[in-house]
Amino acid sequence: MGFGITELIIILAIALLFFGGKRLRNLGSDLGSGIKGFKKAMKDSDTEASKTDDEVVDAEIVDDKEKN
Repeated sequence: MGFGITELIIILAIALLFFGGKRLRNLGSDLGSGIKGFKKAMKDSDTEASKTDDEVVDAEIVDDKEKN
C-alpha cells in the first residue's frame, strides 16, 4: 500500500504552503548534507575497523582478588 503520484503531489503542495519555498529548499539541503555526513562516518568507521582487525594486541588479564 504505497503512495501514488497524486498523494505525493498533495503532500508536497501542503509542505510548500506550510514551510515556504526557501525553507523547504533549506530543509532538503540540510537533509542531504546529513545523509552525506552519515555515509562518510560509516565508511570511515569501516576502514578504521579493518585497520584494527589487522593489529594484534597483547593483553594481560588482571584479577581483582589478587590486588587485596
